[in-house]
Amino acid sequence: MTISSKKNTLVESLISFTRQQSIKAAEINDYLKAINSEPLSQGRKLYDILMRNNVSFDSLQAVLPKLRKFIETNRMEEEVIEEAEIQIKYKGYIEREKFIAEKLHRLENIRIPADFDFHSMNSLTIEARQKLSRIRPKNIGQASRIPGVSPADVNVLLVKFGR
Repeated sequence: MTISSKKNTLVESLISFTRQQSIKAAEINDYLKAINSEPLSQGRKLYDILMRNNVSFDSLQAVLPKLRKFIETNRMEEEVIEEAEIQIKYKGYIEREKFIAEKLHRLENIRIPADFDFHSMNSLTIEARQKLSRIRPKNIGQASRIPGVSPADVNVLLVKFGR
């Protein structure tokens, strides 16, 4: 097993641990109050608690012996703990960026005919028609990166050339 795959396995096991561990309000509320975070009214998964601002694995280890024991037993280094925390805290952002990257990739595959007359499309803004006619992008991905071609203009091109 390579160092990288061992690290990834440890990161995944730590994230999995946080998803499985239920934390009672009584166990964590003093800590949450101390960091100016809203106390729990009922138990929550450790994963959900880690998504809060000012909450970190480092500070939680002092409050949750189960977590500290899991990290020590698995000999998790700081790098593993930090990576797991980043993945938990920024999961939504990471997924959104992946979605955008995939969408942009798909736009690269939708071709625009070389001889297409952009001026004939009244639903495009005048600026978009002028720039698209001058630059002649080969696909919708290229068209979307032209300054002055708005997301609305890109949608018009998507309707015209197929999604």
